[in-house]
Amino acid sequence: MTAAPLYHWLTRRSHGVLLHPTSLPGDFGVGGFGKESFDFIDFLAEVRMHCWQVCPLGPTGYGDSPYQCLSSFAGNPYLIDPLDLSEHGLIPSEDLGPLLFLAWNHVDYGSLYEVNWPLLFQACEAFRDLPTDKHPYGDYKRFLKKNAFWLDAYSLFHALKQHHGGEPWTSWPASCRTYEQARQNVSDPDILARAEDHRILQYFFHGQWKRVRRYASENGIRIIGDVPIYASHDSADVWSHPEIFQVDPASGELLNVAGVPPDYFSETGQLWGNPLYNWDELKKTGYKWWLERLRKNFELYDIVRLDHFRGFHDYWSVPAGAEDAREGQWHAGPGLDFFKKVRKAFPDGCLIAEDLGDLSDGVFELRDNTGLPGMAILQFAFGGDGDNLYLPHHHTRNLVVYPGTHDNDTTRGWYEKLDESARDHIRRYLRVSGDEIAWDFIRAALRSPARLAIIPLQDLMNLGSEARMNVPGRAEGNWQWRFQYKDLEKLKNKSGDYLRELAELNARG
Repeated sequence: MTAAPLYHWLTRRSHGVLLHPTSLPGDFGVGGFGKESFDFIDFLAEVRMHCWQVCPLGPTGYGDSPYQCLSSFAGNPYLIDPLDLSEHGLIPSEDLGPLLFLAWNHVDYGSLYEVNWPLLFQACEAFRDLPTDKHPYGDYKRFLKKNAFWLDAYSLFHALKQHHGGEPWTSWPASCRTYEQARQNVSDPDILARAEDHRILQYFFHGQWKRVRRYASENGIRIIGDVPIYASHDSADVWSHPEIFQVDPASGELLNVAGVPPDYFSETGQLWGNPLYNWDELKKTGYKWWLERLRKNFELYDIVRLDHFRGFHDYWSVPAGAEDAREGQWHAGPGLDFFKKVRKAFPDGCLIAEDLGDLSDGVFELRDNTGLPGMAILQFAFGGDGDNLYLPHHHTRNLVVYPGTHDNDTTRGWYEKLDESARDHIRRYLRVSGDEIAWDFIRAALRSPARLAIIPLQDLMNLGSEARMNVPGRAEGNWQWRFQYKDLEKLKNKSGDYLRELAELNARG
């Protein structure tokens, strides 16, 4: 007799919007946790949506990708609302002026870096002088104690990285090549003071995000977060826990890296370059690091999406230094044993399996044994035959359906680039003209048997490729898209009634 799945949480039909907070409008160069977040939650509630999905909220490095973060636990200081800090007396209001000259229609990360960091550190300096009862986001010492597992290492890592001009930790002096060495050897008061700044910034980030999440909950909105399966090599995670990664224990250099093998889309595969896990070592600890990571994410989000779910069943291992991913081999991942530990630690956890790509029967079996809902992308459904599993007639209830994700073009931009045979397939299957393809896909997603439907905001706004968030494989120019308050107001006035009607017609209200 087959054992019951570990999880069974997706039991009601609902829908929501995919939008990374950096894309929100505002006056300070990047979207964040200020008025813009609360206004967006108000919009979701008004049109009877129940979910807001975000990309990872971690601190970004070169390339500004939230999927290559300096920490798997920390938050991105760029998302901290400077106006709220000012209202708590941590930044004089007149000092916010330089932020007002930053780009308003996209995120200019270079200029943001130059302007925002000095103001954030200024706020940290002012925070040190506050009496305890004036701390704006609760007990600071309690925050430090609660987050000590990751916060001490991250703060020192970030301070040392800035001290060494942004160089990767593998090039630092031997005296601070690992966290344990740095704890014993770093005594420079400037570095230690900067480490304290980064602890304070995490206190700001988590305090403000907690306020946003509380407001979302009060308005019936669940937050869906995203956990990349792999950590960045140049991160506090690998620096402080090298034993759980496939890196050289002495130098920290990579031994094997992550990727995917050649397929229909790429003759040489994809070489991601992230360090792979030492799953044997993780198993010895009861997967402690991973459980702490999930604990942090369940603190941040109501629902957690596990990126590259396949890697828990088997992963493509490529020797470090290989020119491309063709030299790799498949190795077994932790499998169901890992998820049994997760289930024991988080019996009420809500997890989504990102099960996209060329998958084996073993991956489907693992997904079904865990009971986690998988994903379907409508942009992947057309141009072939009726056997394509992403076509709506194959959708199951335990599924999350999207027109596209952050890695896809907008639906309108994608459709405009398709060949005519694929367009014809779409028009015949959906019985539409294709003149409003974004809305055609929105309706198809909401009509799907899948219990959860997530729509990128760009599709709700019927935007073209100019609003694309990310082009995989492109090193620069991603994650910059932003909309304006007037755009959301226009969407609400033009389509608010229709969105409420769609929610009702498709039992998603």
